[in-house]
Amino acid sequence: MKHREIMLRILVAGTILLPVVAVAQQSEKITLGFLGAGPAPTLAAPDPLLQTFRQSLAAHGYVDGRDVIIETRWAGGQLDQLPALAAEMVRLRVDIIVGVGAVAVRAAKSATTTIPVVFEVVIDPVANGLVASLERPGGNLTGLTTFDPQEARKKLELLKEVLPGLARVALLGDQALRDSQGHEEQARALGLQPQSLKIAGASPDLEDVFQAIRKESAGALLVLAQPATAIHRRRIAEMAAKHRLPTLFSSSGAGGLIEFGTSLVEVSRRMATYVDRILKGAKPADLPVEVVIRQELVVNLSIAREIGVTIPPEVLKRADRVIQ
Repeated sequence: MKHREIMLRILVAGTILLPVVAVAQQSEKITLGFLGAGPAPTLAAPDPLLQTFRQSLAAHGYVDGRDVIIETRWAGGQLDQLPALAAEMVRLRVDIIVGVGAVAVRAAKSATTTIPVVFEVVIDPVANGLVASLERPGGNLTGLTTFDPQEARKKLELLKEVLPGLARVALLGDQALRDSQGHEEQARALGLQPQSLKIAGASPDLEDVFQAIRKESAGALLVLAQPATAIHRRRIAEMAAKHRLPTLFSSSGAGGLIEFGTSLVEVSRRMATYVDRILKGAKPADLPVEVVIRQELVVNLSIAREIGVTIPPEVLKRADRVIQ
């Protein structure tokens, strides 16, 4: 009898404790690391990729602050800081690292071989040595790539369409990075003379950049999608308008004449799906890298009027968005 009473008490205690254990397990929040090469967002200048990622996570049932904690780290364009920031995330024991851009992802790859790393805004992850192949990444990395070998040519062709007499084009990039898309070669193939310029640091001398462009009589400025140019994109757009110089940016919200490139917001939205699958048990090594090429064209007619450029009707018809 005593034995039965003891067993009954254990069973009752178990039924009481089980929900408590379950609640305790549910209350443990998942920690995600978000590593970016650009500037830390502010209320006045939020990061659209982080915003979209948060919204997409919430759609999958992971609300920031309730179900997950997102630890963000930003290099502010100082790419040499990324290894230390990635190492800090490892020390924090985050469950997954989300890396934006090849340099940030390379830092995360060097910092850990066990924590899953999901990447975006990486043009060619195989050529960058991040994954073995798109189909079978191997290791602890997977994610999304915007690799379109024809994108540089498409941008230059668009500039020629908007500016029929264009002969020379300035290309502005990041001093710390090479042009992996071959804009110079593509420009020459289209009969254009390229002028390559680089900026670096927190306060680059953009006046010198535009003086160099004016000296060479470049008829347009194509801004490469790289960390230094992303950080200073609004200043670049403002100064280009001041110099009445037509600009083409990638999808960045810089405020230039034209924006054309793969929608990074769409890429960031899909990235949450990878995080969800990994949290549910999938291994990065087995998740194929997804190629996202959904190009978006934005034309700013306000800038066009300001600098005296007429946008051809055919270009306006193709535009996903026209800013009046």
